[in-house]
Amino acid sequence: MDALILSRLQFAANISFHILFPTITIALGWVLLFFKLRYNATGDGAWMRAYFFWVKVFALSFALGVVSGVTMSFQFGTNWPGFMETVGNIAGPLLAYEVLTAFFLEAVFLGIMLFGFRRVSNRVHTLATVLVAFGTTMSAFWILALNSWMQTPAGFEMRDGVAYATDWWAIVFNPSFPYRLAHMLIASGLTVAFLIAGLSALRYLKGDRSDSMWKALRTGVFLGAGLIPVQIFVGDMHGLNTLEHQPQKVAAMEANWVTRPNVPLVLFAWPDEEARENRFEIAIPNGASLILKHSIDGVVPGLNDYVGNHPPVAPVFWGFRIMVGVGLAMLALSWATGFFLLRRGTLPRPLAYAYAPMAFSGWVATLAGWYTTEIGRQPWLVTGVLRTEQAVGPVPAGQVGFTLTVYVALYVTLMIVYLGVLTHLALKAAKDGDQTPMPGVRNEPLAQPAQAGE
Repeated sequence: MDALILSRLQFAANISFHILFPTITIALGWVLLFFKLRYNATGDGAWMRAYFFWVKVFALSFALGVVSGVTMSFQFGTNWPGFMETVGNIAGPLLAYEVLTAFFLEAVFLGIMLFGFRRVSNRVHTLATVLVAFGTTMSAFWILALNSWMQTPAGFEMRDGVAYATDWWAIVFNPSFPYRLAHMLIASGLTVAFLIAGLSALRYLKGDRSDSMWKALRTGVFLGAGLIPVQIFVGDMHGLNTLEHQPQKVAAMEANWVTRPNVPLVLFAWPDEEARENRFEIAIPNGASLILKHSIDGVVPGLNDYVGNHPPVAPVFWGFRIMVGVGLAMLALSWATGFFLLRRGTLPRPLAYAYAPMAFSGWVATLAGWYTTEIGRQPWLVTGVLRTEQAVGPVPAGQVGFTLTVYVALYVTLMIVYLGVLTHLALKAAKDGDQTPMPGVRNEPLAQPAQAGE
């Protein structure tokens, strides 16, 4: 493999590892704020037990997100110098805004969240949680502004092969940004919802019936059940926006080769780019036209109109289906579990066994969706401005291959350790229940919580 392919694989490995942790911290900050506000309102110490457990997960995820993000940013200079040389006037400030307005908030006030509960007033501790949650969302805002601009660039002009900003409002609020931001924030919420519910289900299976476990479990289940229908709606709007601005990406997602009306919705197929057709196709007649054009006669663009200028079809096609499939599984499981929690106040063991392995389903859906949108942008690094092969640096393939191997080995090790720590925390919490003393935490609930049975 040449340096271009290896550099792409290396950046893909870095960003695949990195994105997992902001996906958790973005929404988990707000869930922690919810736990804290419930404690402030009720005086029930179980909410603070839930807070103390999940703030550890937040801190660990934040640390791994930071170190992997720094590694990824270095690659702009080492592997992709053409990117910054061409669009650095736009990418540089957006990345700087993320550091100045968001990262500092998280880094400064996370220490108060972790260690300051007994050292500062309750009001200051709550304010620190607010600022950290706000900081994570602002990080997502600026990073997605840059990524969306790379997908649908606006507000700039080219001079001697270099992009110069002409309208920062148009750059930040480019055509795809609102949809991508909403889609990503909700994806983070779903990831956290299923992580909380999944680890709580693991505690339940280990015999934990503590009040803090039930509060966390209900929060995760109901958050997931409420967000997944919203995500389906936002995803549909995002798809229509992509159809308008990146029709070749949608054509690859649907594996549609010919521009025509009455396009079927392909459920399963093996796209054959050489033959320009699908093999082993299973499809719903008129389905794609109905979804994308809201009419069975709607004309859907085909890949044959973009020969040499469309992404590789198979990874985009399958990435999209994995994302949708995991989302439907989330919908079914969260609604079924929510029904039992609401009607019977209990969690059937089969649902607990289903939730435990679904703890990281949000990661699977996020990666599948990320691959769909990023591979779907190819062959462009910045759509219509900079092709991927134009940005790669002169680093020899051997060096890129060596560093790629080191990165992958390190990331696999870190992932094993991360998952091990989360499992250890959950099992320890299940063993301790709500018996561990919590100095400084009042435990005077305004009303007795309902006892949940098996």
